[in-house]
Amino acid sequence: MISDSIKKGAERAPHRSLLKANGITDKQLEKPVIAVVNSFNEIVPGHTHLQQISRAVKDGILAAGGTPLEFNTIAVCDGIAMGHRGMNYSLCTRELIADSIECMLKAHSFDGAVFIPNCDKIVPAMLMAAVRLNLPSAFISGGPMLSVEDNCGNYLDLNSVFEAVGKLKAGMIGEKELKSIEDNACPSCGSCSGMFTANSMNCLTEAIGLALPGGGTIPAVYSQRIRLAKQTGEIIIKLVEDNICARDIINQKSVKNALYTDMALGCSTNTVLHLAALCYEADLPFNLEMVNEISAKTPNLCKLAPAGAHHVQDLHRAGGIQAVLKELDSAGLIDTSALTISGRLSERLQSVEYIGRNVIKSFKEPYSKTGGLAVLFGNIATEGAVVKRSAVDVKMYDVIGTARVFDCEEDAVLAIYGGKIKKGDVVVIRFEGPAGGPGMREMLLPTSAIAGMGLDRDVALITDGRFSGATRGAAIGHISPEAAAGGLIAYVKEGDKIHIDINHNVINLLVGVEEIQKRKAEGFKTPKKELSGYLKRYSNLVQSAGCGAIFKK
Repeated sequence: MISDSIKKGAERAPHRSLLKANGITDKQLEKPVIAVVNSFNEIVPGHTHLQQISRAVKDGILAAGGTPLEFNTIAVCDGIAMGHRGMNYSLCTRELIADSIECMLKAHSFDGAVFIPNCDKIVPAMLMAAVRLNLPSAFISGGPMLSVEDNCGNYLDLNSVFEAVGKLKAGMIGEKELKSIEDNACPSCGSCSGMFTANSMNCLTEAIGLALPGGGTIPAVYSQRIRLAKQTGEIIIKLVEDNICARDIINQKSVKNALYTDMALGCSTNTVLHLAALCYEADLPFNLEMVNEISAKTPNLCKLAPAGAHHVQDLHRAGGIQAVLKELDSAGLIDTSALTISGRLSERLQSVEYIGRNVIKSFKEPYSKTGGLAVLFGNIATEGAVVKRSAVDVKMYDVIGTARVFDCEEDAVLAIYGGKIKKGDVVVIRFEGPAGGPGMREMLLPTSAIAGMGLDRDVALITDGRFSGATRGAAIGHISPEAAAGGLIAYVKEGDKIHIDINHNVINLLVGVEEIQKRKAEGFKTPKKELSGYLKRYSNLVQSAGCGAIFKK
């Protein structure tokens, strides 16, 4: 066992002595030592209950004959960080979390690890750490938040609150209605209830095979999740005994399975960013053209919020991720020989049952014949841009709009709330990319403002930043190269025409070549930002969104 390096032989007596200071017995030292990597804190609603999950995991490890030792990582709530400078510190934590886990696991010679994430950057960070270290690994997330019905029969989620602010600004609702939505939209602990980034990544972790069935969809408050956590603790001991490591499960087969699932579910655009980074860590091929190839032959089977009225609790009730995988397998898209933490995927799918066709459509009668995401290319995005196609009104699939240019998110939001954005406009928010932001801020505030004010069928938004999974409408992010790197988005001027053609995966600035060359010769002005500490270091190290916003080697 790996842990023998800290517990075997006379020369390790000092190490054993220190471990015994924690109350660990000689008998415990004879067993596999398992890290329980927890992201609990009292700030993030998706993480406030993770102590209960970790207790269940440790119970499972103990029951199966292992010795669990727990440590924590940081976790930022994107919703609380949204719309101000706090969002600069969201994406950049992905690398911090992965690095800190590497340090802890390597320094203390663990035999395996159970990872307990839940929200946005924590899930991909832990996945990256798992493949980087290549230990026996298993995941159990905290699970999704519930969505409850309001007095009008609508099921609310966090996005309901963001959009309600836009409705208030437009005079469509009053302060009383906003307060009611605020009080009821987030009724329980858990990751926000739609197919937003956190739930997208948790569902894809299940599809990849590192989480047990139900890991992505069982609601946070269900006792079923506690039982699943105990089972995950038991599973990790078997993985250690069989020496099945993270890279035995995360490979080209399972990543493609995850991408097919991604397209069928209509996941967050952020999944492209995180899967690219995961493949980089795992030394697996990944490019944005592959996303379009898979999307072209994968129908969109689910319309979960923000694309539709269903939430993750509905997906769970309908059969969950395993039912989606089985439907994709019926069309020959899934490689069921892929290994999971509980055997081959083919074994998992044998017992899957569908519960109705209201939430998960059949392959023959999908919501659309193509997947939920699309990558656009053109002169303004030579390295790609990403849109959640399933959340865009078909009216906006092929439009030419007038550029309204802003060098930061805050200025754009003021213009939207101020009634300065009109039908037919394309809001351009730049210098918000990985390096230029820095941190590639999510733009849920401006997109929710557009939607809340009833403009989402008439106004597009493009940015070198990114979007929350809760974003809906013609919101095109990850424009690469970013403005700070001299991408063409830096040279867009107020009043320029921009052509967006989602049908053909194209986005272009409709300005002549000579004019573009003239503008480039004149150069562009970068907004002055005083950077210090980790943000300054991050800005210097991070690469393009087109390759996952990874660090330079």
